[in-house]
Amino acid sequence: MLFLDEPTLGLDPQTRNRIWEYLHELRRREGITLFMTTHYMDEAEFCDRIAIIDRGTIVAQGTPDELKAQVGGDVIAISAADPYAVAHEIEQTFKVATTVLPDSVRIEVPEASTFAPRLTRELSAPVKSLTLSRPSLDDVFLKLTGRAIRDEEAGATDQLRLMAARWGGRRC
Repeated sequence: MLFLDEPTLGLDPQTRNRIWEYLHELRRREGITLFMTTHYMDEAEFCDRIAIIDRGTIVAQGTPDELKAQVGGDVIAISAADPYAVAHEIEQTFKVATTVLPDSVRIEVPEASTFAPRLTRELSAPVKSLTLSRPSLDDVFLKLTGRAIRDEEAGATDQLRLMAARWGGRRC
C-alpha cells in the first residue's frame, strides 16, 4: 500500500502526466493499492473508489461513475458578465435551478443537446459563452458541498475579492 498526499500539487502539466504514468505502471507491475488525497478532481478520475469529504465528514463515496450519476443530467455552464441576471432569467423562464459561480452560471438538465438551442434562442440576458458537458467529479463536489473546491482553497484575500465581485465591487 502506498499513501500519497497531494502527489502532484504545484507541478507543471508535463510532470503531472509523468508522475501519473509512473504510478499507473507501479500499480500494474507491483499490484499495490494507492491511497491518495487530492484537490484535483481530474486525478480522482484515476481512482477505483472515491470518498468526498466536506468539513471533515464523508458526504459521498463510490466509483467515479457512481458519483457522477448523482448529478442527475448534463451540465451547461454559461459564462456571463452578470451571472446573477442570467441565473434569475433562467429560473423564471425555464424553471431550472441554477448555481451561480463568480463569472458563470451552472445548470443541470436531462438532455443538454436539446435544451441548449432553446436556451440560446429565448435567453435575453447577455452571454459570453455556453459549454455543454457530461457531469464531472467537479460537478459532483459542487452539488454535494454547494461550492467549488477553488472557493474552499482560496485565501482570505481571494475570498474578499470574490465577495466584492459578487456584490458589484471592483476586482482587484
